Amino acid sequence: MKRIITAIVQNRSGVLNRVTGLMHKRQFNIESISVGRTETEGISKMTFVVDVPDHQKLEQLTKQLNKQIDVLKVTDLSDKAIVARELALIKVVSNSQLRNEIQGIIEPFRASVIDVSKDSVSVQVTGKPDKIEALIDLLRPYGIKEIARTGLTAFARGHQPQVTEFTSYSLLK
Repeated sequence: MKRIITAIVQNRSGVLNRVTGLMHKRQFNIESISVGRTETEGISKMTFVVDVPDHQKLEQLTKQLNKQIDVLKVTDLSDKAIVARELALIKVVSNSQLRNEIQGIIEPFRASVIDVSKDSVSVQVTGKPDKIEALIDLLRPYGIKEIARTGLTAFARGHQPQVTEFTSYSLLK
């Protein structure tokens, strides 16, 4: 079962390596990962999409992550109402005759052309992973030269407990 796990961590050298190393040792496959700074100075948020075989393994993973010295909070967002997005850049084979056709395909996805060359067009799209997959499937017959994806990033919607409230957590464990 795929799970969306977030970890609020101290923004220090080697934290990402230690966290992913822990997952590697425990044989968890990371399907996607995104990391970035938060609104709090010195704090970053990691979002993992991880394939976890059962609830017991999920509990083991969250406990092991929480033991890491630079990890402040671990949350499983999988069963919560969340806002989740991914960014993809897609370079598609294109000549001047095909550009209008490609524009017509990407428009319903709210994607945009970000670069045009003699033999290709680069498209930017954001959204849920299934939306991105659908656009890639439609563009595949034209010939995809390259794809770069960010990985999923997410947080809980609305009035649910927020994982970025640090007032109750000690920043130094």
